[in-house]
Amino acid sequence: AKAYVQQAQSLGMPVEFWDKPQLVSVIGSDAYEGGFFDPNGGQVHPMKLVHVFKAAAEKASVEIYENTAVAGIEEGREHVLHTADGHTIKTKSLVLATNAFTSRLGFFRNSIVPVHEYVAVTPRLTEQQLAAIGWRERVPFNDNRTDVFYLGLTQDNRIHIGGGSPSYSFNGGDTGNAASHFAQLRRELERIYPKLSGVEFETGWDGEVDWSLDESPSVGCTGKYKNIFYGLGYSGHGVNLTSVFGRIIADLEAGHDEPWKPYPFLNAGLDYVPNEPFRWLGVQAGLAWYRLTEP
Repeated sequence: AKAYVQQAQSLGMPVEFWDKPQLVSVIGSDAYEGGFFDPNGGQVHPMKLVHVFKAAAEKASVEIYENTAVAGIEEGREHVLHTADGHTIKTKSLVLATNAFTSRLGFFRNSIVPVHEYVAVTPRLTEQQLAAIGWRERVPFNDNRTDVFYLGLTQDNRIHIGGGSPSYSFNGGDTGNAASHFAQLRRELERIYPKLSGVEFETGWDGEVDWSLDESPSVGCTGKYKNIFYGLGYSGHGVNLTSVFGRIIADLEAGHDEPWKPYPFLNAGLDYVPNEPFRWLGVQAGLAWYRLTEP
């Protein structure tokens, strides 16, 4: 953390190094030896953010057709999209913004792995409970493990915790072991805040994340006629990156790619992911390695 702060500050980023006593004074937990604080960081509600984007798009006269699942795509100078309810759509440009589900449309199957991530949330905590754990500043935080855990407080005083070891099932199917992952989240919450050991989760959920082998994303255009645009490989950082990649895709589609050419993720090659059963074996080996080498 100290080395990161020194490097970031040299680049003009206003981050700070916090030693253990300062961390304890802010988040109340002594589970960490130190960390860095970014005053420009924060937390957002992803679905509410999507609703804001939708409202902005509709205000700009964009027509949005929800619940119109695309079942197949015929690529060409003019693409033909077939919907699940039997309709046909023709378009000159196509944007793949389908994250972990992109391979189901026949694109990038050997570039990303769909893994399941998990999040759980506690019931509403009383002011006494919050005072007891000492999370005074309501600053969200995460650790620096590869299988990262992240925590935040909602406006109505619920703690949400997500992350930990993701899961992958053969050929990207349902993993069927969510209970063990929620138990892992419980153990981590109790490790960080032992005084919450008796608090059960009120609910939990999971979703698929598009994971690239080197955890780096790519944004650009592809296809025989260079009229398919995409953003992929977010590896758990999509809430931030999709906003940036949306601007890039809009410029690429309009032919204004010059400002983005120095950007390292533009048309970046995604490492090859083999087909099954080697995909399953590789993912399981990688996840096992993370569990063995990280605290």
